[in-house]
Amino acid sequence: MAEWNAYYKNEDDEEDQEEGELSGGDYKITGRDSLVFLVDASKEMFIKGEDGEPSNFDMTMQVVRSVYTSKIISSHRDLVALVFYGTEQSKNPRNSFKHVYVYHDLDEPGAKRVQDADALRGSKGAQLAAKTMGSSETSLGDALWCCANLYSDIKLRLSQKRLMIFTCRDEPHGGDSVKDRQARTKANDLKETGVTIDLMHLMKPGGFNVASFFRDIVSPPEDESELGLQLEPCAKLEDLQKRVRAKEQKKRAMARLNLCLGEGINVAVGIYATAVSARKQAPVRLYRETNEPVRSKTRTFHTQTGSLLLPSEIKKAQVYSKKQIVMEKDEVDAIKKFDDPGLVLIGFKPMEKLKRHHHIRPAVFLYPEEDEVKGSACLFSALLTKCSERNVFALCRCIARRNYPPRFVALVPQKEEVDEGKAQITPPGFNVIHLPFADDIRTLDPPQCPVASQIQVDKMKEIVSKLRFKYRSDAFENPVIQQHYRNLEALALDMMAPEDMEDLIMPKVDQIDGRLGPLVDEFKDLVYPFNYNPDSKPAAKRKTAGTGGGAEKKPKVEIPEDELRAHMQNGTLGKLTVPVLKEACKQFGVRTTGTKKQELIDALTERLGS
Repeated sequence: MAEWNAYYKNEDDEEDQEEGELSGGDYKITGRDSLVFLVDASKEMFIKGEDGEPSNFDMTMQVVRSVYTSKIISSHRDLVALVFYGTEQSKNPRNSFKHVYVYHDLDEPGAKRVQDADALRGSKGAQLAAKTMGSSETSLGDALWCCANLYSDIKLRLSQKRLMIFTCRDEPHGGDSVKDRQARTKANDLKETGVTIDLMHLMKPGGFNVASFFRDIVSPPEDESELGLQLEPCAKLEDLQKRVRAKEQKKRAMARLNLCLGEGINVAVGIYATAVSARKQAPVRLYRETNEPVRSKTRTFHTQTGSLLLPSEIKKAQVYSKKQIVMEKDEVDAIKKFDDPGLVLIGFKPMEKLKRHHHIRPAVFLYPEEDEVKGSACLFSALLTKCSERNVFALCRCIARRNYPPRFVALVPQKEEVDEGKAQITPPGFNVIHLPFADDIRTLDPPQCPVASQIQVDKMKEIVSKLRFKYRSDAFENPVIQQHYRNLEALALDMMAPEDMEDLIMPKVDQIDGRLGPLVDEFKDLVYPFNYNPDSKPAAKRKTAGTGGGAEKKPKVEIPEDELRAHMQNGTLGKLTVPVLKEACKQFGVRTTGTKKQELIDALTERLGS
């Protein structure tokens, strides 16, 4: 019975597992991510900025709304909650905590929640918030306690618990030591249960002093590079969105492997995808009566008896030399297995040996995993430093997962880069570039085309220099995907029409014409003949006289016997066309009823070989 349930997993209750096995070992990621927005609803949050800039509360609601929509698209099974503290009205389970308003419980985001967040934006949203919740005393300890109850009421398995505090007050209790102590105690209790507390502090007159109170509330930064980010307040909406996005996005390893540097020297590393192609989500089949998702089940039946087959009764077979070789699943796995998953260092090569055409697939990123093997970060850092100093890359053999074929990879060192605000732009580590095998690189015969003159080449160089610009992949969005999700958003939120979208990949014709000027006409005069119009249709071919408008018959194609025998000996009869093979059959008196190419080749081979 255990084997049956292990095979037909969809017969059991739905598992809270989003991603399956990611590495060669037993490492698995299960559960859902959870995020709680804890927003300060004091009067200071509603003060508008200078020159008509939005208030801190308005910026927070815009960020909450953007996170809701992104969660619906990318990971709709994650749980999100919205809680206000410092409110006049109280709304929480059993109203146990005063001045705490649970606007959204910890649940999956949906269209209704996006509409609720939209209602709190702008001046009308501020009026609605003042009417619904109001502003009063603050007790951050009660708010944290309420959030802890939200987590304890969830019976699902949670892989990540994160709490974000949005406020512009560095001393929310006005120096009340009792409330400060209660908040610190509750924050420590949350952190002990695995909840990560982040502070999204906003700009206020006189500056925001994190050290006065929130230093003991928030969780320590995961990386030293985030310390500067944790100290600087957010003054603009873009900065706040960037910080929230960096915190709430999943940072999960595709695989965790051992990098073997020699006998007995192993470094634990994780492989991360720095960029993933955006795709439309697969359609979900719904039951037309209840509009609920349909669960599919797969069963395998015997073709003769019709009985249901167990997994142990299903075999795999391969036909070899007209014999069917039946193999067990364990035997198939043993054939596929080359070695255990991992990276094995082969040697080092100078960076000049790595060519651009060696990049046959998107690169991934390698970073040490100190929790797996102690000392991995130190040894990894030393290897990275030496490779950067000597301008070399490490050549390794890589087996990413069980039963995966081995590949050669180049570990290209990458140094850390930070911006003016001490925020990390580029992390330190190795870019893993998959190298091709010898038979992956093919030699192509380039087509024979007319060679351009030097004058034409020089003129095209002028055009290219005028149209040069600095390309950034993150500056262009896929218009098909953007329009797709805008249509879904308009349908879900009952909007009259989707939001307007600018297609950034369309060429800017006016700007191009302004840059080029007369260069286009000069190039046309050099390349095309006089009065040539590329938009005109080619002249129709004149029909042959005396044929009555019918198509002209193709002349018969005859091939000499010695040439045909040479093709047969070299095994190149397949290069001849079907009309040539038919004519050869008629020429040598070969009778054939088939019209397929292989049948004609077989008939000719039998006739000429006899």
